[in-house]
Amino acid sequence: MRRLQQHRLGLGRAISEYVFVEAYLIGTQSADDSLELEAYEVEVLWQLSEQGEYAVDYGLLFELEKEHGEDIWEASSALLLEKELGRFSVTANLGLTYEGGDDIVNEWETSLAMQARYRYSPRFEPALEFYAGEDTLGAGPVIGGREKLGGLQALTWQLGVVLGMDEDTADYTLRALLEYEF
Repeated sequence: MRRLQQHRLGLGRAISEYVFVEAYLIGTQSADDSLELEAYEVEVLWQLSEQGEYAVDYGLLFELEKEHGEDIWEASSALLLEKELGRFSVTANLGLTYEGGDDIVNEWETSLAMQARYRYSPRFEPALEFYAGEDTLGAGPVIGGREKLGGLQALTWQLGVVLGMDEDTADYTLRALLEYEF
């Protein structure tokens, strides 16, 4: 069994009230290897509706990723949908990706990510997540929260496990996120 860790270091900034840009360095590490740079990524998040303006809040996400040391590019877009139902929040991300370059077979892929979250308090929000894509079919529990640190500073955290639901998906994937906003 090969255990693989993926690390993402990102820096983002709002460039307007409705547009957020983020850049990432993506690294991988297996149990017997050191951490190595795998890819670079740029994301643009565009909020298309004000929260609560319509029956469903929506936005768009655009991503461009380049594999380090290989001629592999990935361009993605996703429609982001969110519905508030009292203390519950339900989201769906519908994605379309094009992979291309000299070192990969050019192809289109689709994806779906969904989350149902209960807003118990800003510091603790349990959720269930579901992922479906070309090589992924999984679901699992997540907990997360947000701690305000004063001014505009905040610490956001998530911890979850995605359980594979078919032979192509890892039996389980541990997912952790720690984000500092300043």
